[in-house]
Amino acid sequence: MVVQEMTREESIAMLLSRRLARLACVRDNQPYLVPCHYAFSDNHLYSFALPGKKIDWMRQNAHVCVQVDELGANRQWRSVVVYGRFEELPETPQWHRERMHAWSLLEQHANWWEPGSLKPPFASAETGSALIFYRIKIDSITGRHAHDEDDGSG
Repeated sequence: MVVQEMTREESIAMLLSRRLARLACVRDNQPYLVPCHYAFSDNHLYSFALPGKKIDWMRQNAHVCVQVDELGANRQWRSVVVYGRFEELPETPQWHRERMHAWSLLEQHANWWEPGSLKPPFASAETGSALIFYRIKIDSITGRHAHDEDDGSG
């Protein structure tokens, strides 16, 4: 097995080819990791959620980490990690253009509203139902991929 670094261009290509990521945020030294659908554009990952823990935590600590991976045959895999900062796109006139940009990117893909708009039945009714659009401004991207030594990849 050979593990190699991916270039920034390869990492971005992977972000463009995938839709589901894992988003990690931290509050009071406690990590929280959740799946999220996203769209990539102009050094940002765009997504949305209903009010809840993830949004509350990112509002308190904007530094987040996003991981996207892909498993292949013969133990091959690729993984990209993004470090960035949460930026809420509130429903105000000054953010209208960015919210519409996020919406237009996300709606291009089937089931784009999952899992962001689905809450378990035991979720509090206090969370409301207004969609919160946000983006992750990318500070850095790292990527790695692995393949068998004799498969010719690389």
